[in-house]
Amino acid sequence: MPRTSIQRRLIATVVMSQLLLAVGLVGGSVYLNRHLLRRAFDNALQERVMTIAALVRYSVENPPRLTFEGDLVPPPLERNHADLYQVTTLAGAVIARAPDWDAAGEFADTPTGSHRDFVVGGVPYRGVRLQIPVFDREPDVHTVDVLIVSYASPLDELNRQVLLAGIYTGVGTAILLLLSVAFAIRGMRRGLRPLSDLVESAAVVSPAHWQLNPGAEALNTTELVPLTDAMRTMLDGLHRAFNQQREFVANAAHELKTPVAILKSTLQLLLQRPRSAEQYRAGLEQALNDLDRLEKLLHAMLRLARAEQGPAENRELEVVDLAASCQSALDLLSPLAREHGVRLEFDRVAIASTRADAEDLCLVWCNLLENAIRFSPPGSQVKLRLSADNEQVRGEIEDQGPGMSDADLTHVFERFYRGDASRTRDTGGYGLGLAITKALVEAYGGSISAQRAQEGGTKIVVLLPLTNSASRYSASPSVLLQNLSQ
Repeated sequence: MPRTSIQRRLIATVVMSQLLLAVGLVGGSVYLNRHLLRRAFDNALQERVMTIAALVRYSVENPPRLTFEGDLVPPPLERNHADLYQVTTLAGAVIARAPDWDAAGEFADTPTGSHRDFVVGGVPYRGVRLQIPVFDREPDVHTVDVLIVSYASPLDELNRQVLLAGIYTGVGTAILLLLSVAFAIRGMRRGLRPLSDLVESAAVVSPAHWQLNPGAEALNTTELVPLTDAMRTMLDGLHRAFNQQREFVANAAHELKTPVAILKSTLQLLLQRPRSAEQYRAGLEQALNDLDRLEKLLHAMLRLARAEQGPAENRELEVVDLAASCQSALDLLSPLAREHGVRLEFDRVAIASTRADAEDLCLVWCNLLENAIRFSPPGSQVKLRLSADNEQVRGEIEDQGPGMSDADLTHVFERFYRGDASRTRDTGGYGLGLAITKALVEAYGGSISAQRAQEGGTKIVVLLPLTNSASRYSASPSVLLQNLSQ
């Protein structure tokens, strides 16, 4: 696709608009000038008609007759061509006519009271035909008193004036067009200068310099303020993602370093001197245990990476019954709860569903329940409560463990975070479980938070979008799964 230029488009738009305006101005000016000149020309023709009619008089003869004083005919309106006129009575008797009247044959048929354009010998003429009373009338003469006067004059001078007016208007408009286009181009270049400054400021952004520092013009330009804010927001997000990725790589390398070092030392000890078959077996079993731990860490890291990418765009998500998803997680973790002497309680206040992957949701509940079970004292209980309103589903997992500090509550969902006992290697955790849970919940449009429980311990709140228009509340009481301490 060919590259385009906003500046060139704007300049082309301004030039075209100014050109159309110039064409309209010249056309309108020519039309108005022609209309006014023709109107003045028609008035001049009517005045000539009145003048010609005034030259018709009654003679003193008996009986009296109409005579025409031809020596008083005014000069033609144009020097190079003669005017044409004719004076007749209502009966058609010719009283007077111009010497070249016979050349105006088509004008003779013009209706009385109207104007007409015609050509005589290649010269354009315009004439008028009117009924005029005889001005010189005797009181005692009762005879014809109405005349039909036809008068025509050439249009060469009028057309020349119209042409000159069009030329002068066109030249003036062209000069104004050039000046306005030059002014518009200069104004657009100055107006786009803040955008160039913004581009130059964005060009210096790099992994070592994330600040966008546009000039004062860009910051004070109304149209660029949304773009500047959007670019800053984007850069802040990219900076956070870059730092998270860098921290993830550093933390992952740190986490991988320990099991690899342990595995390497185990194998080196086996090779230092000859050993018995039982010693080799014990060393290899220890190496396999280290490899198993390393494999679990790699699987957790890959799962977190997939969770942060979110569901595939072309993937059709299924409608998941959240109560059934929670029940599946409870069933899977019943043996672990029995081992720790912890009682699981499921309080289902609503039946609701959301669009997600069933395995992902089951992993969310399993991670949260496992974390709560491992750090709850024997004889305590872990509550899972499910409720819903018209827009979202609320899942709460509450334990009766030692709880977390305010700093731990803030960072508990960060990757490889081990602020309290729930994130130590003694329990087998790597600090990725809650990070994976948070990534999965947010991938399906939800949110997750940690807070202190009213009776001590920690409460995790999960909010997910509701697929049905309203939740269907159930009257079933709380379900006590089992008392695992017995």
